[in-house]
Amino acid sequence: MAVPLRRLGSGLLRATCLVSKNAEGFPDACLPIPFFLSVRTKRKRDIPPGIRKKKAVDDDQKRAAIAKAAGIMLEQTLMERNINIACSEKVFDPYIPPEGDARISLLSKEGMKQRSVQFRQTATSRMSFRKIKANDSWFNTKDFAEYAQETFIKAHNCLTQFNKQELRLLVTERCYPEMTRGNRYKTIRWAFVESIEPPRIVHARVSDMVSKQNLYGQVTVRMHSRQTLAIYDRFGRLILGNEEQPKDVLEYLVMERHLTNPYSQWRLHGKIVPAWAPAKDPIIKTVMIPGPKLSPGEEFDALNYSVPKPSPVQWNK
Repeated sequence: MAVPLRRLGSGLLRATCLVSKNAEGFPDACLPIPFFLSVRTKRKRDIPPGIRKKKAVDDDQKRAAIAKAAGIMLEQTLMERNINIACSEKVFDPYIPPEGDARISLLSKEGMKQRSVQFRQTATSRMSFRKIKANDSWFNTKDFAEYAQETFIKAHNCLTQFNKQELRLLVTERCYPEMTRGNRYKTIRWAFVESIEPPRIVHARVSDMVSKQNLYGQVTVRMHSRQTLAIYDRFGRLILGNEEQPKDVLEYLVMERHLTNPYSQWRLHGKIVPAWAPAKDPIIKTVMIPGPKLSPGEEFDALNYSVPKPSPVQWNK
């Protein structure tokens, strides 16, 4: 219930004026004056949500019919996905590493066969190198492999330090979510120890997107090095790897640049994992072993408690 302020003020003013007039005519008498105020009430109605949606749809249809009759075209809202043309969405014609790479000697029979297949595949790569050099005058096949290795080291150092601003300058928009996904609440310790073999270019491709003039160049670099990796969870427990034990890692890095854009640069776009690569180490899970119940004054070290071993189980054949 609510009473308008204007009506309330006018009613009180009228009542006070009448009281003052009666007081002047009859000083000893004060007649009671009836005082009435109109009260406004508001009835609350609960409208089901389905009726509201139906009414909104009807209003939109009426609005569209009125605009069509008046010769006005309404804007259509299309559900389209945004695309980013700063980088491509995939690896063009990915390089297929030969089986047993970095394990088979080049002087052996199988090594010579792999070498001959690589020479055949370099024909397409040479054509791509010509297109890249036509759009990038600073590109050099001799120094590019070392530049790719330096970019790889800088990107992983930024990942361990959680420097997202600099990491976005070193990797493409496709590679960034792949590197940062699942790293929340984790501590990463990574270090580059040494190069076992000097990095070299093994593959190159140039492709277009949207139009023939919009070119993207991709160069695959083979890198054989020794690295250390250790990942800890948010409680400081080791999940994967070891900081003190380096491992030999063979990787195929894909570097990409938007050749049409003169202000672009070569960035890390992804990695190629061969089908014959060994499986990754399993994640170390931390489980709680139930121990003895301690009283408020006891300590666990003073009990000399030994963890019970599971009893052997005889499986029936």
